[in-house]
Amino acid sequence: MLHIALYEPEIPANTGNIIRLCANIGAQLHLIEPLGFELEDKKLRRAGLDYHEWVQVLRYPNFANFLKTLAPQQRIFALTTKGSKCYSKIEFQAGDVLLFGPETRGLPEKLLAQMPAPQKLYLPMQATSRSLNLSNTVAIVLFEAWKQLDFVGVILK
Repeated sequence: MLHIALYEPEIPANTGNIIRLCANIGAQLHLIEPLGFELEDKKLRRAGLDYHEWVQVLRYPNFANFLKTLAPQQRIFALTTKGSKCYSKIEFQAGDVLLFGPETRGLPEKLLAQMPAPQKLYLPMQATSRSLNLSNTVAIVLFEAWKQLDFVGVILK
């Protein structure tokens, strides 16, 4: 299983889209507070459609509490425009955690400083672009990781 961790997400529709994505891939979703919305938000529900029942959403009061729940062998990859390695150059493994920051500011420097450079990933984009939409970024990286794991959990036609 792959894990998506959203650090202080702000936009309910993005999180709803990510819930739907996790349901379709079989990924675990972790939300690290504070959240910029309530989990009962209409926009969150609308974007996630009826997929909420297919995803266990775990919630943590802070990043330190989230880290305590990880197994020693689990790797965390932070997605950041300041990354040193392209996401497609990683060999993903079952159990890996993909960590994404809030939509308006990304992951804080203090958190990124705790991570080894090879675990800070970026998505290539035009030099004039600042970033991609959060749910789009999650989809791109999560599908690459899932593809590398041979779409585990799905019967391919």
